[in-house]
Amino acid sequence: MKIAIMGAMVEEIEPLLEYFKEYETIHYAKNRYYKVNYKNNEIIIAYSKIGKVFATLTAATMIEKFGAEILLFSGVAGAINPSLKIGDLIVGKELCQHDLDITAFGHPYGYVPEGEVCVRSDEKLRETAFLVAKEKGIELKEGIIATGDQFIADEKRKEWIKGTFKADALEMEGAAVAVVCDALDVPFFILRAISDAADMDAGFDFDEFLKSSAKVSADFVIRMVDKIIKE
Repeated sequence: MKIAIMGAMVEEIEPLLEYFKEYETIHYAKNRYYKVNYKNNEIIIAYSKIGKVFATLTAATMIEKFGAEILLFSGVAGAINPSLKIGDLIVGKELCQHDLDITAFGHPYGYVPEGEVCVRSDEKLRETAFLVAKEKGIELKEGIIATGDQFIADEKRKEWIKGTFKADALEMEGAAVAVVCDALDVPFFILRAISDAADMDAGFDFDEFLKSSAKVSADFVIRMVDKIIKE
């Protein structure tokens, strides 16, 4: 089996490379892909860089060039559901593009003809994630993740996205990965650690949180890979 593990930033995949230790580095399309042989299976790891275009390019490359049969994505996100706190882990049950707007032609926000507003992630992979969470004693949440090519700081915009898409969290890559995987019929899974929320304090250190959450997410994804391989 060939499994892709993807993040947006280099910090999000560094713990994976540290864990696997031995890997082949492949340069392609102005990016680096890391190939690992793990328990008689192949894992391809990459970070896309931030944004929907880079995420689309990387996800498509992992599938079309490297033959990934499953894609797992992990990273950070901002909360717009007030029940989410810093450090919470959320699985994207559905992914939508909050900045996609052709409402002038009578379509709803996030929709283009022959597409859909939200793309649903793979149910079996979500079930596997909740099994891992139970075994590790981690509370795992599930919801709608909204993606766009902007970092949203404006509270009114956040409320609009929450109301329009019933979204729980915001980030900049997930829905692009979802569209690619859905179009190419590849099961996918999106895991996000909440990095900013309504309860955050002024002394919050994002860089430090990114490093710590990346380790937690990497360990979680590795345990998922182990279960996927066993199945």
